Amino acid sequence: MIRTSFNDDWQVRPKVNPFAELSGQTVPFQEVRLPHDAMITGDRVDSITGGPSAYFSGGVYEYRKTFFVPEEHRGKRIVIEFEGVYRDAVVHVNGDYAGQRPYGYSTFFIDADRFLRFGQDNEIRVEARGHEDSRWYTGAGIYRDTWLLVGEVVRIAPDGVRVTTPDIDAERAVVEVATTVVNDSIAIRTVDLVTELRDASGAVVASGTSAVTALPGEPATARQRLYVRGPALWSVNSPALYTCDVALKDLDAECVTFGIRALRLDPEHGLRLNGESVKLRGACVHHDNGPLGAATFARAEERRVRILKEAGFNAIRMSHHPMSRAMLDACDRLGMLVVDEAFDVWTSAKSPFDYSLNFPEWWERDIEAMVAKDYNHPSVIMYSIGNEIPETGTPSGAAQGRKLAEKVRSLDGTRYVTNAINNMLAVMSDLATLREQATGVNTLMADAGDMMNAISASELVTQRTAESYSVLDVAGMNYSDSRYALDREKFPDRIILGTETFPTRIDRLWALVQRHSTVIGDFTWTGWDYLGEVGIGRPQYGERPVHVAPYPYLLAGCGDIDITGHRRPASFYREIVFGLRSQPYIAVQRPEHHGKTFTGTPWAWSDTVSSWTWPGHEGAPITIEVYGDADEIELLLNGRSLGRQPVDRFRTAFDTGYEPGELLAIAYRDGGETGRHLLRSAAGPVLLHAQADRPVITATGGDLAYVALTLTDADGTLRTCADRPITLEVAGDGVLLGFGSADPDTEERFDATERRTYDGRALAILRPTGTGKIRLLASAPECDTVEIMIEVEERD
Repeated sequence: MIRTSFNDDWQVRPKVNPFAELSGQTVPFQEVRLPHDAMITGDRVDSITGGPSAYFSGGVYEYRKTFFVPEEHRGKRIVIEFEGVYRDAVVHVNGDYAGQRPYGYSTFFIDADRFLRFGQDNEIRVEARGHEDSRWYTGAGIYRDTWLLVGEVVRIAPDGVRVTTPDIDAERAVVEVATTVVNDSIAIRTVDLVTELRDASGAVVASGTSAVTALPGEPATARQRLYVRGPALWSVNSPALYTCDVALKDLDAECVTFGIRALRLDPEHGLRLNGESVKLRGACVHHDNGPLGAATFARAEERRVRILKEAGFNAIRMSHHPMSRAMLDACDRLGMLVVDEAFDVWTSAKSPFDYSLNFPEWWERDIEAMVAKDYNHPSVIMYSIGNEIPETGTPSGAAQGRKLAEKVRSLDGTRYVTNAINNMLAVMSDLATLREQATGVNTLMADAGDMMNAISASELVTQRTAESYSVLDVAGMNYSDSRYALDREKFPDRIILGTETFPTRIDRLWALVQRHSTVIGDFTWTGWDYLGEVGIGRPQYGERPVHVAPYPYLLAGCGDIDITGHRRPASFYREIVFGLRSQPYIAVQRPEHHGKTFTGTPWAWSDTVSSWTWPGHEGAPITIEVYGDADEIELLLNGRSLGRQPVDRFRTAFDTGYEPGELLAIAYRDGGETGRHLLRSAAGPVLLHAQADRPVITATGGDLAYVALTLTDADGTLRTCADRPITLEVAGDGVLLGFGSADPDTEERFDATERRTYDGRALAILRPTGTGKIRLLASAPECDTVEIMIEVEERD
């Protein structure tokens, strides 16, 4: 089918009661271009239940679009594809009900031709809502791409080309292409199907032609076996891709991208990719794009994947919902492995209006949509059928898990199935009994992570979860590393994945992953910070940490990488633990909290910044953390040694008085130097800088320009303690799409033209409106105004 973007010329408004509108209470529509998050520009409200959604109040939103359908399309099949509408989407075409989709993360299709007026303008309306239906910020609206598909009555079905590589060796790879042909005519049709496989250079490496007879009203599947000689294999370090061009002669054509790679799984070697064992250095991520809210742009997704990979991750677990097509494409191109997750709830609700209300009726269709989306993506190695599902500790829950797992396998037998089980939640009904039986209960309860781990190792968990784990290829475990060694004895063939773990314990966790061949990886919560679930990773000082932060807290605060894409100290620590960084890393605790007792949750990293600029604290005590894979680390302040400290769990710490200048850390192993890290104090006037991530972007395809705004001194040293508001002006062929910082506790808006920096940084995101140039002017108090130009070109 001919596929064109359907993103332009939409309007949106909060839904108005029709009776109120009759009485004159109207709300005007506003022009928007998809993807669009209607919630992110709304008001935030101080509410006792608002923490999960970052205190965004949500609501019901109405979209509409007028589009012309030419007369020559009469008799063709016209389909509108929605990659994602959050949530409870209801679609009307020319006033008639055309379809709906409760789940906010599934691709769905509207067969529109029977509602259309040919040679005339037509109207489509989409209603969406988001309110107290999730444990994190979801956004609301048509937040992913939309497409108009036009085809003949005999055509290739949407998502109708599926490629597998069942047999691979160094000499050749067998590529099996299954194409579904649809015949909506009243006659038997026989058509020629031509398939060509091309390598990255565009050269044809295999081809085949088949005759396909499609009966009226019955889909026909044509299966072709093609052979690629000397195949280039897709891997994390070398993500080679091929294209598969399929054509129904004179009728239809489709092109999909795929990779040739082999997966194997066993207790002795763990997970093998193309014959080589690989441990998953994993990041859990939510779907929001920080200042953009839930709006899903191809460039935003690619940027996240690229930064995560540069930080040392080789795998992403999409938490807790199916991944966008754009992020899957980026993972294919960049070599990032994917665990794609279906649901956060089954039938047991976690929020008042969540998907549990729809699960019994819709789960099969939503599993089908996820698998259809993922099928040709070599990056996807595993499907997760759920996250922290309480039912997994019951016989009926295990039976439901079996249904889900077998449904996935019936659709795609080439990948593995897991379920991210929280063992404590699985036995929650017996938690009080377990606590009474536990020894040292006061110590146990002092740390939520230790409590989950202790309960996970109980015999009750062993018994109650046995069937739920048995239906899986990989036992996904959240916060349950106490079972890694235990299950090696009790269930020697059980292969485990740490599907969610505490970032503060990665040193111990990674040692377990390396020690046990049955444990194939670790996924931290989280790789990238996110909106909502506010404050679970914030620094706290006092007797006991509080899980939810009060309004106006905005962010979870537990990501290795903040919402602007800046790597926090925890990210560099993790890189060192993974064995990917030889240089030490200096992280300085904020001096205003010196001497206080840190009591953050297990998701909370120390309140540190990699900066040696602390004006107003001269002479005050300050703690310096240094991370390194070394025996000992020496710290020098302005050339004066502060001594050497032994390294324990990849870190050490020094206490001294703050003194501006140079702070140098030197790492040693076996008496020899292995690396250095230097921090300098900023000095002199504060300068404002603006730096675009790329000088040239494209006008279409979801491209964006990311402009980093920083406060520095003349040498480029960041001024982390000189925060001030920055005002932007954007002109030319682009608009300001989002403007934000990593400030976790603010009432500032992402759609404003003024934003205060946080630790000397802010981020502006620009969207092109056509070819030409985008001009950005940035100003800040006591700083010279800066200007940058970004070229916008047509897409190749």
